[in-house]
Amino acid sequence: MPYTTEEGGRLNNFANEPKMYQAEPPSGTEKRNYIFLGLAAVALLGGLMAIAVTVS
Repeated sequence: MPYTTEEGGRLNNFANEPKMYQAEPPSGTEKRNYIFLGLAAVALLGGLMAIAVTVS
C-alpha cells in the first residue's frame, strides 16, 4: 500500500491523488457520431413504444 509522508516524518495511509488532466473538446467526427447514436437511440425507443402500444 502506498504511503505519503507528511511534514515531521509521519506516514499517512490515505490514497495518493491521481494526476489531473484537462478533457479535450470532441472533434467534428466525434460530434457527428454522437448525433448518429442519439438518432439511433430515439428510433429504438420509438420502435419499442410502437410495439408496446400495438401489443397492448
